[in-house]
Amino acid sequence: MEESGYESVLCVKPDVHVYRIPPRATNRGYRAAEWQLDQPSWSGRLRITAKGQMAYIKLEDRTSGELFAQAPVDQFPGTAVESVTDSSRYFVIRIEDGNGRRAFIGIGFGDRGDAFDFNVALQDHFKWVKQQCEFAKQAQNPDQSPKLDLGFKEGQTIKLNIAVSSTVAWLWWPWSHDICVDWLGCDSFSRLEETNI
Repeated sequence: MEESGYESVLCVKPDVHVYRIPPRATNRGYRAAEWQLDQPSWSGRLRITAKGQMAYIKLEDRTSGELFAQAPVDQFPGTAVESVTDSSRYFVIRIEDGNGRRAFIGIGFGDRGDAFDFNVALQDHFKWVKQQCEFAKQAQNPDQSPKLDLGFKEGQTIKLNIAVSSTVAWLWWPWSHDICVDWLGCDSFSRLEETNI
């Protein structure tokens, strides 16, 4: 799929908290109860942006907009964004700097609605990416899809019910442009004269 040159904003949440998280001791997942939830390391604004297939979670200062940290997301769900096992309001994201260094931090929302919007924005973006890839594959191989046959089969008939209004209905015969039939009781054919209907 071709990368687009512009960045679009998928979601903005004005209040997010960042937490230092202990290393994961087992494979069972992260638990927000193990973090110091009453003492966040940083608080600010969260923006989710998209550029091409990639999404970016940006943590920014509320007033100046200065970037605190950024997490590139190439698939969701995945290792870049994980939900915690004990709450729907907290997530673990993998932030990266420009030099290839990575770290895992916890983020949390004060409102469940904000956490839901965060989750849905990422889901919708990667659903769109999947659809775009499928459209590109279909465009490259148009003969792969089955042909749709809308023609009549031999012996197949259809019935049409056409309602005729109570006003004069004129039937034009294909072999003559000046013969008509008045269907409201006139049985004879007559020459059509200039008539304003």
